[in-house]
Amino acid sequence: MKCTRCKATAIIDLPSHNSAFCEECFIRFFEKQVQKGIEQHNLLEKGEKVLVALSGGKDSLALALVLSRLGYDVTGLHIDLSIGISSEKARAVVERFCEKHAIPLIIKEMEKEGLAIPKVKARLNRPICSACGKIKRYYFNQTARELGFDALATGHNLDDEIARLTSNTLRWDRAYLSDQGPVLPDEEGFRKKIKPLWRLSEYETAHYAFLMDIENHYAPCPYSTGASFSVLKSLWIDLELAMPGRKLDFYQGFLERGKPAFFTEEQNKGKELSPCPRCGYPTSSGDLCGVCRIKLAVQENG
Repeated sequence: MKCTRCKATAIIDLPSHNSAFCEECFIRFFEKQVQKGIEQHNLLEKGEKVLVALSGGKDSLALALVLSRLGYDVTGLHIDLSIGISSEKARAVVERFCEKHAIPLIIKEMEKEGLAIPKVKARLNRPICSACGKIKRYYFNQTARELGFDALATGHNLDDEIARLTSNTLRWDRAYLSDQGPVLPDEEGFRKKIKPLWRLSEYETAHYAFLMDIENHYAPCPYSTGASFSVLKSLWIDLELAMPGRKLDFYQGFLERGKPAFFTEEQNKGKELSPCPRCGYPTSSGDLCGVCRIKLAVQENG
């Protein structure tokens, strides 16, 4: 198998792009796809400061590296969830990565914030994954706002986005469908959120991380019991094998034709937001935001 671009021996076959690439040409292809995705939806401009949420997994670390290599002003943000050895390993991976690639790093320790996830889990009568996600989104946004970043970037890839789109479509969840896309604009106290890997599959991102020698933390969270997204991803893997390119075509079709035609009105409705009286975070509750309520619950039962 020959590289489509330079005719050297190829190391990866990409039927969805009707191409195969050698190592050097695949890295070039991957980085061009990221830049194309950024330009296609005006995600980021050179000179803007972008805060990249770093979990320690391959996708977020690959995103930080590729944005840095493309010349963007990148800073990493790691949320230390204080989940014993799992969090220690993830944090160590992130710290080594940022030191190796000279990427500035901000760490938020949930133990110091009164929100260590084991304590949250012990105090709440609700799924911990929901509360954990809410806490992480809170600190992502607050850090980006308080430190003057222009955008917050996450490592969601095409497989993540297509699974989410499928899930929302199966439920015809108009509110979530109206928000889905590579960019959520800066508005009402929320910093702009972007997903520069939206054109690239998990398979492609994993190969980029391997070729760029990115060490990553891949152990599952000890509190995770699995998610419906894994089922939907498996379905799309089978479909993609039978019909190469279908994932990207379907997602781009939604962004270009489905969302503007059917969900723009829903997006413009929105909920009236007001600042949390305790921390200032925008909330639709009319009272304390969700994270402040969680924090109080932990304190009261501590």
